[in-house]
Amino acid sequence: MHNSSERPQPRGRHTPHLRSVWIVAPIALTVVGALAFGLYQGMDTLLTAENRTGKPVDVNNVIKATVTVLTLIGAVLTGVYAYRKQLLAEGDSHRADASQLADRYSTAAEQMGHEQAAVRLAGVYAMARLADDWPEQRQVCIDVLCAYLRMPYKTKPTATGYKPGEQEVRLTIIRIIRDHLQNPMAPTTWCGLSLDFSGATFDGGDFYGARFTGGTVSFAGARFYGTFVSFRAVGFAGGTVSFSGAWFGGGTVSFGGAEFAGGMVSFSGAWFGGGTVAFGDAKFTGGTVSFRTTQFAGGEVTFHGAGFVGGLVTFHGAEFTHGEVSFLGAEFTHGEVSFLGAGVKGGVVSFRGVGFTGGVVSFDGVGFAGEVSFADARFAGGEVTFHGAGFTRGEVSFRGAEFTAGTVSFRRAGFGGDVVFFDRAGFAGGEVTFDNAGFTRGEVSFRGAEFTAGTVSFRGAGFGGGVVFFDRAGFAGGEVTFDGAGVTGGVVFFDGVRVESAADIDWGPFHAIPPRPEDRQHQVYLGP
Repeated sequence: MHNSSERPQPRGRHTPHLRSVWIVAPIALTVVGALAFGLYQGMDTLLTAENRTGKPVDVNNVIKATVTVLTLIGAVLTGVYAYRKQLLAEGDSHRADASQLADRYSTAAEQMGHEQAAVRLAGVYAMARLADDWPEQRQVCIDVLCAYLRMPYKTKPTATGYKPGEQEVRLTIIRIIRDHLQNPMAPTTWCGLSLDFSGATFDGGDFYGARFTGGTVSFAGARFYGTFVSFRAVGFAGGTVSFSGAWFGGGTVSFGGAEFAGGMVSFSGAWFGGGTVAFGDAKFTGGTVSFRTTQFAGGEVTFHGAGFVGGLVTFHGAEFTHGEVSFLGAEFTHGEVSFLGAGVKGGVVSFRGVGFTGGVVSFDGVGFAGEVSFADARFAGGEVTFHGAGFTRGEVSFRGAEFTAGTVSFRRAGFGGDVVFFDRAGFAGGEVTFDNAGFTRGEVSFRGAEFTAGTVSFRGAGFGGGVVFFDRAGFAGGEVTFDGAGVTGGVVFFDGVRVESAADIDWGPFHAIPPRPEDRQHQVYLGP
């Protein structure tokens, strides 16, 4: 039951509105009459002052001038009134539209909470259309769609709370969001707005070709498993995108052909524990991409053919414990890539066939305790450092690697593990240094390596244990120095080496091997 004070008042002739009209109208007429009389007197005075003949001023001229001025004033007032009326009409229209849009919002939100999947699906489409029609509240509509994906989701039909048709509803939301992220210049684009998927569960979905060009996009703590989730050809060109703490536990997640061109993309603290995550042919051209403290604990993570051509990519403190991480055929040409303090404690990490042709790549302080391969890698420019790295267990291979330009440094690295191979490596240019490195245990092999140009330095290296082989190595040119190296234990073999006169070698503590074949010993070694 409504109180009488809440009801609209009747608008009869005795309403306050009409009473005010009877009061205002005479006042308005009086003001207009006074204004007209004042104008008449003013025009009469003005025309008299301008009349230099001394003849009386024609009353008709005064009236004409007064009417003209009043007409102009009336036109101006009419224009002002029309403009104000238009504003009021537009305001009324806007309020009516806003009310209608608010009703649509309520209806769509109610549908999205329905028990039937078909009704929820209709609500999703309605909310998306509303976002396109209501720019002022577009972010709110998007927030509702994202919030739906963040709600608890049971994927197994036997699980308590499982909803039939729910996967289709969620895949539809993802598809709608993707379609609105294709063209940042479209009038209904969602590029630059915030998208919050934190903690959401993805057992499928396709973001192909989406453009994350601004705003904040969060997949923090999201769970990816099941079938296939695609970020192929996605462009990360600005803003902040976070996969921090995300869980990749099964199925396939593809970033194939994605371009990281600006802003900040973070996988910090993410966990790769199963399935396949592929960054094949991805391009890292700018901004910052972080895999800081990421756990590579299973499955397969691939960067096959990826291009690191700018910006900063960091794996600081990442842990490689199981599974396989592969950079097969990737190219490091500009920018900075850092594995500072990362730990390889198991599994397989491969840089096979990688091209290091520019920029800075750091493996400083990395602990290599699993199976790591740089076989057939090309060190042709830039700076690659292994400062203080520890080769403590497992197998690390540089077989067939080519060192032709740039700088590669193993300064203060510790070779105290199982096997490190430089077999058949080619040192043909640039600078490679093992200064102050420690060879204390296990086996380090330079069998069949070719030293033809550039500089290779073992200054201050400590040979204190294990076995180091230079068997069948060829010293044909360039500069090689063992100056200041210390031999306190272990064995260093130079069996069957080839030394040519063009080579500049400082043998340090080792017996010099003459370049003439007739003067060479069959086996030259130094040890206990």
